[in-house]
Amino acid sequence: MRGARDNEWLEETLAQLWYRHFPDVPQRNDVRIQFGRGARTRLGSIKWGRKPVQHPDGTLQKRSIITITGHFRDPAIPDDVVQGVIAHELVHYAHGFSSPNPQLYRHPHHGGVVDRELKKRGLGEILRSGNHWLKQHWAPYLRTHRT
Repeated sequence: MRGARDNEWLEETLAQLWYRHFPDVPQRNDVRIQFGRGARTRLGSIKWGRKPVQHPDGTLQKRSIITITGHFRDPAIPDDVVQGVIAHELVHYAHGFSSPNPQLYRHPHHGGVVDRELKKRGLGEILRSGNHWLKQHWAPYLRTHRT
């Protein structure tokens, strides 16, 4: 079993998901991913960074920051769960939420659009297995791993 996950592991996982399942989504700005606090209900989020950063072309651009619950550092959480949450946030990026891409919908979860997009991109099994694990094991995990 590998050791605890870190931000570098998150960056590699994000890069693999983007390459394999989101190759048509342009990365129009700097996208960072990091672990946050051990949130119990908000497993992931994507937000604009506070400060603009210098782009290689000289322009100032906002950075997109994906934050994943710190509980996911624990290798006891299946990879499918973590990948599913990262992919979920990538869908928001692709749909123009907290990203420079055109915003495709008025609301980020409008009519189940995120799950449909994940399935369309070949991530249906990760979505299914991740949701199943969360439904069966997340509450007991939290009871034994208080933060």
